[in-house]
Amino acid sequence: MSTSATEREPRAAESAPDRGRTPRRGWSDLPSPLRHLLFAALALAAVTGLLLVTGDLTALRMAAVGYTMLAVAGLQLLTGGSGQVSLGHGAFMMIGAYTMALLVLNLPMLPLAVNLVLVVAVAVVAGIAVGAATARLHGPYLAGATLILAVGLPGLTHRYHEVFGGSNGLTVHTAGAPPFLQGLVSDSEWKALVVWTAVVLALAVLATISTGRLGRRMRTVRDDETAAAMSGIPVGGTKVTAFVIASAAGGLAGGLQVYVLGTATPSMFTLALSLTLLAALVLGGIGSMWGALWAALAVVYLEIWLSDAVRAFDLSKDVENNLPIVLFGVLLILVLRFQPLGLHGILQRLRALLRRAR
Repeated sequence: MSTSATEREPRAAESAPDRGRTPRRGWSDLPSPLRHLLFAALALAAVTGLLLVTGDLTALRMAAVGYTMLAVAGLQLLTGGSGQVSLGHGAFMMIGAYTMALLVLNLPMLPLAVNLVLVVAVAVVAGIAVGAATARLHGPYLAGATLILAVGLPGLTHRYHEVFGGSNGLTVHTAGAPPFLQGLVSDSEWKALVVWTAVVLALAVLATISTGRLGRRMRTVRDDETAAAMSGIPVGGTKVTAFVIASAAGGLAGGLQVYVLGTATPSMFTLALSLTLLAALVLGGIGSMWGALWAALAVVYLEIWLSDAVRAFDLSKDVENNLPIVLFGVLLILVLRFQPLGLHGILQRLRALLRRAR
């Protein structure tokens, strides 16, 4: 049966206002950099609120979570993004840490923001040098080359004892809360806030890179270098760029660590640190920036909780020092066995189950 003209007119009249209505723009419609900056602002506001209701000890632990998360996020972009396995990421944290310490000791008049920019610049130069030297290496050869860097770099502190302080390292005094905030926030809370401000801004940059054109190029190189080269992607340049970005993130994390702790020693940046960062990356979940957060929380708080549990049983000092590492490794094995996507994969599965239940 055909529809008459009188029946069609009301429908046309009802749909007419919808034609001129501007479609609503959602969160996903915003440009990627703006979306990530807004999310960074929300994250910083949440961290600030949490700092205001906690004590100094929690503030220092939150600061540790922040710079650890940044280091893992840089490794996330390198390994999860471009497929390059690095066993020397802790070496770039060491470069950033000693750069920050030397700047504070020799140029105390420089503002903190300038110091952090210089730390990133030095880490970028180091990343260019190492990335260019290892751009043609793959798999175990790349891992071996970065392993040499992680093992050999701390030895320079003993070779140039007068500059780097040898085994004792460098101790610096970093400023706490500004005078107009004295009494409102403690020095530890202020340092944690500074750390998280730098971290969320850096993470916004990393997320924008990961979701942009460069990130797509990195993933193409990771999946198939031959296909990437045939499609016109500069494979070597893309790999070096990924290495440089990860180095900058690691250097900034090391600089922030010195800002919080006030010391830089070679014992803080041994091979164990690089292996821990890589293991934490796998535990948190490769391929997602959220995985870096779960990894940082695991590294910081699991060690604290396990150490407290070991002390409660009054075990020997050697057991106390090594058992948390063993238990962390057992947890890593269990996660990889039952959930290869890491902790983030577990949370994604739980979220999917909750949606189905609704």
